[in-house]
Amino acid sequence: MKSIKELSLEGKKVLVRVDFNVPLDEHQNITDDTRIREVLPTLRYILDHRGLLVIMSHMGRPKAKRVDELSLAPVAKRLGRLLGHEVELAPDCIGEETEKMVRDMDENKVILLENLRFHSGEEKNDPEFAAKLAALGDVYINDAFAVSHRAHASVERIVKYFTEAAAGFLLLKELEYFKEAMENPRRPLAAIIGGAKVSGKFGALENLLSRVNKLIIGGAMANSFLKSMGFDLGRSRVEDDLVEAAGRLRERAIKEGIKFYLPVDVVVAPEPDPKAETKIVPVQEIPEDWMALDIGPATSRLFDEALYNAKTIIWNGPMGMFEIDAFSRGTVSMVYSVADSYALSIVGGGDTDVAIHSTGQTDRISYISTGGGAFLQLLEGKPLPGVKALGGMDTG
Repeated sequence: MKSIKELSLEGKKVLVRVDFNVPLDEHQNITDDTRIREVLPTLRYILDHRGLLVIMSHMGRPKAKRVDELSLAPVAKRLGRLLGHEVELAPDCIGEETEKMVRDMDENKVILLENLRFHSGEEKNDPEFAAKLAALGDVYINDAFAVSHRAHASVERIVKYFTEAAAGFLLLKELEYFKEAMENPRRPLAAIIGGAKVSGKFGALENLLSRVNKLIIGGAMANSFLKSMGFDLGRSRVEDDLVEAAGRLRERAIKEGIKFYLPVDVVVAPEPDPKAETKIVPVQEIPEDWMALDIGPATSRLFDEALYNAKTIIWNGPMGMFEIDAFSRGTVSMVYSVADSYALSIVGGGDTDVAIHSTGQTDRISYISTGGGAFLQLLEGKPLPGVKALGGMDTG
C-alpha cells in the first residue's frame, strides 16, 4: 500500500476520502471536531505540495435522499477556519455544477463535496457512482480509517478508476498503531472488551485468544459469561443463545494460560433509569427482579490490578451503561486505570472515546482510534475493504 508521500501531487486534482461524520447540536453547531483535526496533516501536505484539494465525506444516515440537517455546510465552515484556507461547499458530490466547480478550480480554493450518502450509489458500492466521483480527481487518497471497513463506492470501488492511489497520514497511523499492538506487542498484552452485546464482538474475542496474555470482559456482554458459570443474573441482559459458546471460550482461554477476568460485583437497579434505586452486590447476589448495569468497585480494583504490569493495552467498549451517571463509574474508573498505566494504550470505539473525552484523560492515552467498526473488524482479524483496495496487507 502506497503512502501519500510516494505520489507527485503538484498541479493535480487530489480527491481525498475523509470521515467528517461529526456530531452536531440542534443548531447545527459542531460539538466535537476531532475527526476534522485528525486529517489536517494530510490536507495541509497536499496544499503544501501544490495539489488541488477536493474532499469527500458522508454525514449521518440520510437514506439516499437530501436532508438539509445532514449537509456538510457546518463542516466546510469549521474546516476553513482550521485549515486557514477558503473551503467551498459543492452543491452535490456529483453532477454538472460540481464538475464545473472542480474543473475551474485553482490552488487558492479547496472544494468539499456535499454528503456522499445523499445518493444510494455510495452505500451500494455502485460502479457508475464511483466512476462519477473518480472523474473529479487525478489522484485518490483514502484518509478515512473509520469507514474503511465498509465496501462503499468512495472507499472501495473508486480505487479501480485510478492509476495513482494511496493512504493518507491518518489511515497509515491507525494501521501502524494497531500493528504495533497486535503483531509484535510488548508483553504482557491485555485486551479490555466491553459493551452491550457479546454477539457483536465474539469474533474479536476468538481472534484475541491467540494473541493476548490477559482478557478483561466488562459491560453487559460479561453477563453471558457469568451465566455460563451458573450465576443467576436476575433481569440482566443476557444473550441466551451465546451462553454455551461464551463458556467454551472462557474455558479455552484458561486452558491456554490466558488470564481471564470477569466482574466480581456489579451495580444493579430495577431498570436503567437515572432516578432508579441502585445498590452494589456481588455477582452471586443479584436480586431476581434487578439488572446489572455497571461493574462495581471491587471489580474496578480487580481490573486495575490486572493492568498494573501490562506493557500493551487494547480497549474497546464501556464497562456499563455509562451514559447514565449512576452507571458510569466503572467505565470512568477504567479510563483512569488505562491512563495511569505505563503501557502502550490503544483505544477504539465511539462510546469508549466519549468516555475518555468526558474525563479529560485523552492526552494520557497513547492512541485513540477514530474508528469503532473498523477497529473492531481489525480485532476480528479481518481485512478492511478500503485498505485492501489500496493494496494493503491483511493487518489482522
